[in-house]
Order: sequence, then C-alpha cells, then structure tokens
Amino acid sequence: MEEPCERILTALLSSEPLPCSGEMLSERLGVSRAQVWKHVNQLRKRGYHIEGAAGDGYRLTALPDRLYPEEIKRGLKTDWLAQRILYLDQTESTNQDAARLAREGAPHGTTVIAECQTAGKGRLGRQFHSPAYQNLYTSIVLRPQMELSTVSTLLLTAGVAVARTVAEILGSAERVEIKWPNDVLIGGLKTSGVLMELEAEENRIQSAILGIGVNLNADPDEFPAEFRARATSLTQEAGAPIDRTKFSQLLYSILEEVIDLHCNADFDAVKPQFEDFFRMKGRKIRVASMDGTEIEGRTLGIADQGALELETVSGEQVQVLAGDVTICKDEPNQESRSE
Repeated sequence: MEEPCERILTALLSSEPLPCSGEMLSERLGVSRAQVWKHVNQLRKRGYHIEGAAGDGYRLTALPDRLYPEEIKRGLKTDWLAQRILYLDQTESTNQDAARLAREGAPHGTTVIAECQTAGKGRLGRQFHSPAYQNLYTSIVLRPQMELSTVSTLLLTAGVAVARTVAEILGSAERVEIKWPNDVLIGGLKTSGVLMELEAEENRIQSAILGIGVNLNADPDEFPAEFRARATSLTQEAGAPIDRTKFSQLLYSILEEVIDLHCNADFDAVKPQFEDFFRMKGRKIRVASMDGTEIEGRTLGIADQGALELETVSGEQVQVLAGDVTICKDEPNQESRSE
C-alpha cells in the first residue's frame, strides 16, 4: 500500500472513536483535500470501512478480513520473522514464491502470505486445499546456521509452534496434538499442514522454505470429499470465527521463539514442548516410506534428533526418520494419511 494511505490509516486508527477531519489529514500529509479523498477511497477499495460526512471528517468503523502486511505488522512481536512480507491475493504456491525470493537473496525471516493458492501442496506432493479468504497460507525463508543432517527437525519445531498457537486460540491444550512429524490435530482431526523444502550445496544450507497452512475459518462441509472425514478447522472447534490477523501474529511470534531456541540449543531444547502435544505413545501405527515399504508397530516415543521410535510386531525396536503415518483402525481417534 502507498505511504500516504498508510499514514491516513495510522491517523484514523489513532483517533478512534473520534473522526479525523479532512483538513487535519491534509495538513499532516502535506497534500490537498482532494488527494486525501483519493487515498481514503483507495483504502475503501481494500476493504477498510471508512465513514465520511461533510463537516464531520473521516471515521474508521471496521477493518477488512484480509492478511495485509500493515495489519500483520501492527502489534507483531517479532525481531526478524515477518518483518518483510510479500502479500498476494492469489498464487499457485507460497512455497514457490518464497523459494524464488530466497534465490534472489531474500533475508532470513522473509515471509509470503497468500489469500488463496491454486496449486498448494502438502507433504509427499499431495494437494493442500486452499480456499480464498478463510485460512492462513504462509511460507517463510529461513537461513539457519545448522548442519544439513539436523535441519529436518525444524519441521517438528514448526509443528510445536502451530500446536501452541492453536491451543492458545482455543484456550485449552487438551484436545490439541501433534501427529509425527508435524500435523496438528484437534480431537483427532487435522487442522494444519507443514512442509519444508531445502536448497543446499554439499553440506551447507542455502535456505529452508517453511510452508504452513492452517484451516481457520473454512467450513469442513466444503472440504474435498477425501478430506472431509479427517480434517477440521479452528472455527468449527471453537464455535466462533477466528481472527486471522491475530492468529498469524501469534503464530509468527511463537515460531520465531522456538526456531531461535532450536538454532541456539538444538532440537533437544524444543523436544519437551513437542512431547507436551505428542499423544501417539503406545498406539499402533503404520509408517509408509517413499520407496513403498511399510513398518507396523507400537509407538515408543521421539528420539533426541526427532526420529519416531517404534517397536515392530516382531519386537524389534527401530527409529524412523521420515514417512507417512497412519494410526491403525483398531485405535480410537484414528487418523488417516495426511493431505
């Protein structure tokens, strides 16, 4: 948004609930009254509800339900994450956009937000359902100072951030859980997906693109048929609309906190928070690897470097570094494979 519009918006917000006169705005911006009117109309086109009457000035009566950078940054409590935001009304994939920005030299913490994705993707190349103006679709450029062999645990760390945010918005952590490695569930139903893509040279990380999608205000009845029985949204679980801006601000704040903790002290420092939401211990699961092989057994827990520990049906104890988890059908709160 152009700077004069930002300054008018700041003035309207600071004067609430009183109106701002066109004369005052004209003097503050150093522009004519006609230009003030023009900028106010630009704000209106972006969804800001601004009342105006002769002799009464302008009054901001409602904010748009849009994840505009100026709305995210107002009240954002981060040092480096989302201090630079690319906002898109529609895109194919925020991860693709963030990867392009990373190749162009975008700094650590550069963030992409889109209102809609036409080719959003989840783990293992699956489609991620991305309806417009309902949820959060965001990708972040990370340039972590860590070994390539340990960077995969950032996925688990991102899952912690999403789980903590969801629990705080709901006001309870009891029904919130993480299905290894990073799917966040409410009452056994999936509400988010996390994807990370790396660019590296030899053993050095050039960038890690962290993509996060969270179902906030979507109606589960409108989910694609294949997701409907195993996914949910926060508004469905909370029984009220979710303020997408406040959710995003909280997520970015918590995400910065746990990423800094991870980078400074390794995943060991984040692991206790992960275990707070990990409720798979003792449950019978099946893990499918990308090569088509499957392992079935009981979950023992999480290893120090984020691997899933299993006891197979033959009694062997193994660690799984990557795979697609299915909680077996004889378990309560069964969860099918992720989006």
